[in-house]
Amino acid sequence: MPSDRPGGEKAHGPFWSEPGALLEHVPVAVFGIDDDNLVCYWGPGARDLFGYDSAAVLSKPGAVLFPDAPQGASDSCTLLVERGRTLGYWRGRLAARHRDGTVFDCGFRVFPMTGAGKSSVVMGLASRSDELDRVKTNLAFLDALFETCPIGLVMLDQDLRYVHLNQALADMDGLPIEEHLGRPMDEIMITSDGGEYQRMLRSVAAGGLPVVGTLVGMRTRGRRDRDQVRSVSFFPLSQAVGTPPGVGGLLVDVTDREQAMLEATAGRQRLALLDRAAARIGTTLDMNLTAQELVETAVPDFSDGAVVEVVEWMDEAEVFDPALPLFTRRIASGTILPPPANELVSGVESVSYPPGSVIHDMLRTGRPISAVVNEDFVARTVLIEARARLLAESGLAFILVAPLIARGTVQGLAMFGRSAARPAFTEEDLSLAGELASRAALCLDNARLYSRVQDIALTLQRALLPSALATSPYVQIAHRYVPGSHITEVGGDWYDVISLPGDRVVLVVGDVMGHGVPAAAAMGRLRITAKALARHDHEPDDLLAELDECAQEAGIELATCLYIVYDPTTGRARIASAGHPPPLVLHQDGSVETIDDVLGVPLGIGGYPFGTTEIELPENAILALYTDGLIEARSRDIETGLDALRAELGRASGPLEAMADRILTSLLPDPPADDTVLVLARVHRVRQGDRATLQ
Repeated sequence: MPSDRPGGEKAHGPFWSEPGALLEHVPVAVFGIDDDNLVCYWGPGARDLFGYDSAAVLSKPGAVLFPDAPQGASDSCTLLVERGRTLGYWRGRLAARHRDGTVFDCGFRVFPMTGAGKSSVVMGLASRSDELDRVKTNLAFLDALFETCPIGLVMLDQDLRYVHLNQALADMDGLPIEEHLGRPMDEIMITSDGGEYQRMLRSVAAGGLPVVGTLVGMRTRGRRDRDQVRSVSFFPLSQAVGTPPGVGGLLVDVTDREQAMLEATAGRQRLALLDRAAARIGTTLDMNLTAQELVETAVPDFSDGAVVEVVEWMDEAEVFDPALPLFTRRIASGTILPPPANELVSGVESVSYPPGSVIHDMLRTGRPISAVVNEDFVARTVLIEARARLLAESGLAFILVAPLIARGTVQGLAMFGRSAARPAFTEEDLSLAGELASRAALCLDNARLYSRVQDIALTLQRALLPSALATSPYVQIAHRYVPGSHITEVGGDWYDVISLPGDRVVLVVGDVMGHGVPAAAAMGRLRITAKALARHDHEPDDLLAELDECAQEAGIELATCLYIVYDPTTGRARIASAGHPPPLVLHQDGSVETIDDVLGVPLGIGGYPFGTTEIELPENAILALYTDGLIEARSRDIETGLDALRAELGRASGPLEAMADRILTSLLPDPPADDTVLVLARVHRVRQGDRATLQ
């Protein structure tokens, strides 16, 4: 606050404030009185309160400020200065006089300060008593309002974060005041209006018109299970200069009065849950993941806990018999309740339900059923005493069971649970659970059928792969076949080792493009044909030409093949390739050679000749044959993968079996993205003594 001094000097006094502070609502006069009881300091607030400008009062007796100074002396002024100097700080009320002669009740606060030249100055702060009383009354009223008002009161900042609220609103939200402060409003209030409530508040915060008596349907984080209708009024808060804007609000719970809106809100909540279920359930063809997606959709919006179980039928033709126990396998679970609820839902895999259980009642009718968790429910449903004790201690008070039925087949069941803090399941909840279970059942059945087809393809492929490879004293073999993950279908990778006359050995690796049963069947056809042709001792390029014709006749559109004939008497290998990744040779010195001059076109295309190349393999050299699953992935191209394989092969040492394991562990992702074949062959030559024996 600017002040005036003798000589007209302008300066900030010891007390000044920015506009918008409390002093803006309660004018405060600041003045100073020296050792001679003369006014030595006069602020603009003093001019407003007493009516004197600085020229009229500076260096004049302080008595001019009081009505009891007929002869220039004032007991009030003397008392004021004396109390300030002797007590160090004094406050009280005295009668004061305006320049126009008006007398008014004034509140003073005085304290001593050291002035220029170490002289003593008593500084005074003065305000009209009626103004102070008004502010005190207003503040007391606001404090009482926030403490005792039954209506929800809230103050939000410009980002709609909680700054202040009363206990009534905290009780309505079901959360302590402390858990509101600093959090965005949409973290507490859950609406299903497409963001309209947020837009309304942001408009008010931006200085828009107040909102009065608008009805809003919502749930809160503290009362997820309870639909509420509130009548809300919001207004922009007046702001001091330099302080951020905000919103003030009054909220009244009118749920009972607005039951129709409540029902509409509940309906929107159910539709929103079904929309989330449609988007989240069935994103993969994995049964366990699909079941877990159902659990995560239901918890915590619909229930406090959930499990999904599939029925363990003896065979597909088995029909549910209510007189027999029911055996299930739990494949997904989740809960937000504290221990031991987590152990209850996830601590078991196989479950047995006795005849007469609620689950039997549900399967007999084919409709969702709800039940109260009491002694009768536990006795009818839970056989194991320890599990019954966990259920009793879990906090679950209500259970809803819905059948998972798809294409006329009972797949299993979904079970939802709520604690006593939430209301029991209603008819609308039964209907909603039935919808969720119906959607999930179809996704689970799709996953089950896909898994069955994949298992058939994998079984077929393994049956068509060689159960025992040909052996030779001159070629040591380590071979691996790794199927793709459960998410990807079985591919058409294959391999074989074939003995030829003269101790020659054939190494062959192939890959049929595609997945599933067709790829596995085509793979088996090519492997058997290649083995039959190899026994006729064809040249590698001629054999691939024959195999190409076979592929075209069988309708195999694209397949690769690498065919190698090794002769231990000469140490030479003849190689032909039909579009297959090139073989690698690991030499004794650790160097790795790539044989890439006979790539050829894939089988099934036709019209192109194949070539044969011949290389010499030194004693103890290791040949590496593989399929593209080892070197190709989404995160890397084939060249990068081939470089990684060469580097890994160059570092390998020791027995072939251990080398194969290390290479696969290093290069394959987890889970594998595609089928992979790896064949390692350490070659030896026929020694002179062996050659004489052979001759």
